[in-house]
Amino acid sequence: MSGIAFSARNLDRHSTLRNDPAALERARFDPATRFVAIWHDQCLIRNTHIALLEPEYVSARTCDPEHCTFLGKQNGHFLFALAIDAGEEPDFGPDTRFIGLREISMRLVAEEAALAAFAKAIISWQNHHRHCGVCGVRNRLIEGGFVMVCTDDDCGHRSFPRLDPAVIVLVHHQDRALLGRQPAWPKRLLSTIAGFVEPGESLEDAIYREVAEETNIRTGHPSYVASQPWPFPAALMIGFHARGLSTDIRLNDGELAEAHWVSRRQIVDGKIILPTRFSVAYHLIERWFDRYDGPRLAELDLPDTPLRPPRPVDHID
Repeated sequence: MSGIAFSARNLDRHSTLRNDPAALERARFDPATRFVAIWHDQCLIRNTHIALLEPEYVSARTCDPEHCTFLGKQNGHFLFALAIDAGEEPDFGPDTRFIGLREISMRLVAEEAALAAFAKAIISWQNHHRHCGVCGVRNRLIEGGFVMVCTDDDCGHRSFPRLDPAVIVLVHHQDRALLGRQPAWPKRLLSTIAGFVEPGESLEDAIYREVAEETNIRTGHPSYVASQPWPFPAALMIGFHARGLSTDIRLNDGELAEAHWVSRRQIVDGKIILPTRFSVAYHLIERWFDRYDGPRLAELDLPDTPLRPPRPVDHID
């Protein structure tokens, strides 16, 4: 099976350290500590790897709790995300540059892509919660960057990182799969059906609703397959297979430009372009495709996916 980007598990988040300010202070200035630099939602890389900056590259002015978020420990190093507010791209030396996570997911190994996504996601949350949601007064960071507390003592509201859950589902009927194309995608690029979970809704109910809204297909028997952090900006894609209980496609809500029941033969013949191999959407298609006799999906010489992976939900970005 193909790997799913942003979901590697080799980082010890060492979360107990978040509640120990003295230990965090020592960790920030430990010579073995490394920093993942994030600038305008982009991560610093050196050649084809994340540039893990040594403390000497990070000034005392920059490395304060308002700019450094504790990520955990990996390979004996404490790791922090370093938020850079500069207007122009900072220069960290030869062979370094800042790139976005979509490009990272296709250029770096899974463990490094996951680390970049983690760093970007937590800093993005901080940037969008600089002021208290209750009284509007400025927040300050505590607990290693994972809690924001209102600076008004009379309020004291605390905010925590939040995710937007979204279901993504491969609907199958006999030997065909239901795939659709969003209007902004290139022709022939098709993917699975997805959408945000609404308040008061179970994951299963979200599947039934989203598929019906977008394609008019009734579904049943959903089964969990895999999930993927999707930091654009802060979604969690929860992947399922489900059985199609009807076959008449109608584009009810205008979210899709087209939708089709796609056969394995159409995929083998390269009639369509599938989502990037690093996405949970591809993983769902692969799991269905490989149930049947014949070549496995990974063995096919399929058309290249555009560099920018398709967005699982039109308004996730």
